[in-house]
Amino acid sequence: MKTQTIRQRLLHSTMIGGAALMAIVAVPAVTMLTPTTAVAQTQTGALRITVTGNDGLPLAGATVTVSSPSSLVTRSGVTDADGRVRIGGLDPATNYTVAVSAPGYEPFGAENVAVISGRDLSVGYVLLANTGNVATVDDIIVTGRSLAAVDVTSATVGTTLTLDIVESLPTGRSYQSYLQLVPGVKPSESGNPSSRSGVNYSDIGGTSGSSSDNVYYIDGVDVTDPTTGTFGANFNSEIIQEQQVIVGGVPAEYAGGSGLISRVITKSGSNEFHGSLNYYLQNDNLVAEDEHNTSGGFSTYDTAVTLGGPILQDRLWFFASYQKKHREDDVEDPNSGALLRSVTNDGEYGFGKVTWQITPDDRLTATFFNDPTEISGSNDSGVLNNRDRAREQGGDNYKIDYSHFFGDLVVNGYFFRHEGQLSSIAADQSTRDNVAFASSANSTLQQRSLGGFGSNIETERNRDEWGINFEYYRDTAWGSHTIKGGFLSTENIYAETSSIPGGSNYASLAAAYAGTTFNQYTTGSWTSTSISASDSGRIIQALNANPTARAAVDTDNNGTVSQAELDAYQFTSTAGNPYGNVNVYRVTRTSNAPYEVRSEGQTLYLQDTWTMDRLTINAGVRAEKWEHFASDGSKVATFDWEIAPRLSAVYDLNGDGRSKVFGFVGRYYDPIRNNMSDFAGALTGPVDEEQIFIGGQWVTFRTRGGTTTPDALFAPSTKTPYTDEFMIGYSTTFGSSVGLSASITRRQTRDILEDFDLSLYSDPTLTAGTAGVGYAYDGSLFYLPYSYFGYSSAPNSNYVIGTLPGGERNYTGFEISLTKFKTDNWQGQVSYTYNDAEGNSNSDSNADFQGDWIALDPRAPNIYGPQPGSIEHQFKAYGSYDFDFGLQVSGVFNWNSGLLYTPSQLVYGRYLPLMGGVTTFGGVQDTYALPNIVGSETGPSYYTFDMRFKYVRDLPVGEAEFFLDIFNVLNNQAATNEEALFAGSGQYAFGEANSWVAPRRAYLGVRFSF
Repeated sequence: MKTQTIRQRLLHSTMIGGAALMAIVAVPAVTMLTPTTAVAQTQTGALRITVTGNDGLPLAGATVTVSSPSSLVTRSGVTDADGRVRIGGLDPATNYTVAVSAPGYEPFGAENVAVISGRDLSVGYVLLANTGNVATVDDIIVTGRSLAAVDVTSATVGTTLTLDIVESLPTGRSYQSYLQLVPGVKPSESGNPSSRSGVNYSDIGGTSGSSSDNVYYIDGVDVTDPTTGTFGANFNSEIIQEQQVIVGGVPAEYAGGSGLISRVITKSGSNEFHGSLNYYLQNDNLVAEDEHNTSGGFSTYDTAVTLGGPILQDRLWFFASYQKKHREDDVEDPNSGALLRSVTNDGEYGFGKVTWQITPDDRLTATFFNDPTEISGSNDSGVLNNRDRAREQGGDNYKIDYSHFFGDLVVNGYFFRHEGQLSSIAADQSTRDNVAFASSANSTLQQRSLGGFGSNIETERNRDEWGINFEYYRDTAWGSHTIKGGFLSTENIYAETSSIPGGSNYASLAAAYAGTTFNQYTTGSWTSTSISASDSGRIIQALNANPTARAAVDTDNNGTVSQAELDAYQFTSTAGNPYGNVNVYRVTRTSNAPYEVRSEGQTLYLQDTWTMDRLTINAGVRAEKWEHFASDGSKVATFDWEIAPRLSAVYDLNGDGRSKVFGFVGRYYDPIRNNMSDFAGALTGPVDEEQIFIGGQWVTFRTRGGTTTPDALFAPSTKTPYTDEFMIGYSTTFGSSVGLSASITRRQTRDILEDFDLSLYSDPTLTAGTAGVGYAYDGSLFYLPYSYFGYSSAPNSNYVIGTLPGGERNYTGFEISLTKFKTDNWQGQVSYTYNDAEGNSNSDSNADFQGDWIALDPRAPNIYGPQPGSIEHQFKAYGSYDFDFGLQVSGVFNWNSGLLYTPSQLVYGRYLPLMGGVTTFGGVQDTYALPNIVGSETGPSYYTFDMRFKYVRDLPVGEAEFFLDIFNVLNNQAATNEEALFAGSGQYAFGEANSWVAPRRAYLGVRFSF
């Protein structure tokens, strides 16, 4: 009877939110695909433990000891007058043991308790009085609350992934592919998926599915490529101890916020030796017939070994890994089926980590990992052999990390160095010529693409960073405080060595179009052009300074070339052209030299998480300062301290930790990357001259690079782009294993960056009567005086990097997810995401066209609209079931409503909106975008369904696992995208499907582990 009474009391206290929270055997379930709380720069977590007696009263003076075979330290604490104790500084793991003892009570132990880095998980235990009639541990364990835990102290929205969960589902074997398991993350072939308000489209090439707004951390340091904004390192997925993905409500300790944040913590070894050896393979015999493309043969394998264990028991551990990835592709012509080329891709990922627990309060960690990769060419059949290129990428990473615990204060310091490269070598070293035809239908891609890729380039993207962080916990009469702060200093270096085969890259007219005028060339719908009407001013200035060339254009012989005379000039000469085409434009390399540019940044952050009864307030501020330096060492830009406040409030609805409402408001800055340092700082590197062929000679009208005329300058008034987020949400649990989470998010991005041609925007000599088509003048809507950029007169540069006036992106999203945590051998999750993304710019630190063509200005008519690349509706589901005989079956289902895109014309390799005839708006004549054109089309909706079958067999030593992944199980080779070029690409007509879900394919694997 006594045991039954205790069981009833414990159940009652859990259900109604009493002071005692029950111990849960299956606590590790909270580390699966669940909404997570705030994550810390320190790599540890904490447990908030409540202990009561079997009379329901708080038990003071109880000793609580927390230990794990995956942690080098065992930590203890004593409960206070309220029966509470917080034990921090715990390494993330899912196998902790919590031991509780107190005089006069039976000792109690709970196993498989989870600790997640940066989180304070709450658990509670009841001790039975030692009266001689004691229930067993099994009698007092209640399967409740913690299985579907809701962290009622955090407004951060995200997902925590462990190796256990990603290995139970069919995914690619990389931390980038794991991101696709997160609700709302958009499809991506590049591994840099967009989430929520992250930009998912680029005018350059019209590509979707790659975001430069994400931030990637490994062991607390940012490994995002400082030039491209994409992931900057690869590594074996089996080194991952924990991966957290944050998509909203980002606390002040983190940069970014407009995209997702991926945070990986690596393994450290243990007091026992553990390791694994695996091998995975796939080839064309395991792939169904491709219904849309002629697929060549291929084969791939992936093998890895891991080993970890003690060097000194309880003091010094190591963990190491090596992975080899190899793929061979036969690329075939999509029309004839002929073999174009064979491509190999070889990557080697090494990892080593040594952890030294010097004392119980002092830890030193040294980490090394690298990812050298060689790719012999492109496996895209749309890339011609002569335009192919080989790549080498990857580099070495080093980190030294030291932590010291002063009771409830932990201080961490680290130094990190990244040495990386990305180099491309043209397969064909002959002179490049992009040949223009009147329409794609009148030519082939081979006719338009003569010569090689056009450049050889070797780049290095290096980073040195050091930082110090602290976390302090304080329990007071006015609630508890977790205070975090830190300072970090970063130096990013971009170095480049490049050359142009043949010395020049040409953009010619096909011979059949000899006699085309300058006006026809710059305003017609050609397949490829490299001069626009906006170049007229520079060209006229260059002609007037060149008597011979001037004479060929100055038909009225007044000594000055007019716009009308330039418009009437005909291109007819083929003299010296490498392929006998009509000379129009070329870029000539006049000087080759290596160079490097750099940026230096300092960051401060401070935040306090204050919990008082049911209410938690997280108030924080992040401050960032960046400076950019040219290749000659001069400072080219200073972005002074930007302050980003962030505030959240969370309320525990019933006081039982099972339901919460939360809100967040905060600002995220997007610091300028090193691609802009390169644009504005390449003063000592190569020099290129842009030339037009007039009067039997090449006339230079613009010099790119060098100190004579810098390619670009940072305008003194340039601001750092930022995004403001407003979010509200609700989370709750049902029963013991079902969790529900929902949130509504509003984000507003402002101070968007672009480069400007000031001859179009800021010429004070122009008037309404003298300004040509596409030129602003003082008094017109688009005129930007030099003072807008911080100048008193025209600067000496081709372009100016500044802030787009009126540029904005606005996002409203809704997301709901329902999770069944693993009980009774099965688990699952379903989620739905709605994205409403609008704006008048998709520029994202990429020096696009908006400052070079007034018709694309954010203030121009018909430019504001749905954001290309966005997906309005997404549905995701996954599930797995474990059979008792060792077989696990799982599946992942993803559906989306299709990518939004803009009917486009191809200009300078950019996919730009269709334009109308010359009209006047805001006093300026231009060919403005057609009404309702931006984001007006929706690509095809499609789904994917993948399955995994895994069988585990125990061996005398260790165990063997056998894998079978089947991607696109139903072989539904649905279209995923459509041709956006209104004139067609030459291969596909406008609106015609141009990419599809890959055919059904199987992937086999085996792993031995001990």
